[in-house]
Amino acid sequence: MGKVISLSNKFIQMERKSTEIRKEEIKKAVLNIIKDSGIKAVSTKNLSKEIGLSEGAIFRHFKSKKDIISSIIDDVSNDLIEKLKSLAGEDMDPETKIYKYLCTTITYLLDNNGITILLFSEAAYNNDSEMIQKLNYIFNSQKKYFKTIIKEGIQKNIWDKSVSLEDLSILYMGIPITLNINLILNPSDFNKKDFCLKMKNLLVKILNK
Repeated sequence: MGKVISLSNKFIQMERKSTEIRKEEIKKAVLNIIKDSGIKAVSTKNLSKEIGLSEGAIFRHFKSKKDIISSIIDDVSNDLIEKLKSLAGEDMDPETKIYKYLCTTITYLLDNNGITILLFSEAAYNNDSEMIQKLNYIFNSQKKYFKTIIKEGIQKNIWDKSVSLEDLSILYMGIPITLNINLILNPSDFNKKDFCLKMKNLLVKILNK
């Protein structure tokens, strides 16, 4: 009897894993559509073509297009924001930390190509209060942990205390847009390490006394 239960549990775990994998594939397909054709091109018809599933099969995993986008936004909070929070609290010199903070953000955006357009596209939210709340959490958290690093450098008397934390954090929030422009205009010449370094140097130049 124990073996039957064990086999049953194993079957359930395999089914659950299959569902999780399929959900990830659907979310990746949504980001691919956004990257190639924009947010307005995300439809169940186009998604069905992209992933090779029927529309009915897609809706067995997600209730709606909004549900898919909401899940992608939750991934950003759970993956990127938690990494940034952890990084902001690490014990290292502020300049190294700001470089790692930037490069962690940029790497995540590159690995999830299309996410930048999604995050900054008003069309994805349509004044939906729940989605806007999630978006605000992502943006405010990025600024919050970025400011934590800058404050640390100021407290250690490394950086200029007269620099506006708010203005600098707004500049930091514009980096994903700059990244997206670079990827569109010069996709073959883009160098992640070089881009991270340039953005870090720009911020440090402003911060230095």
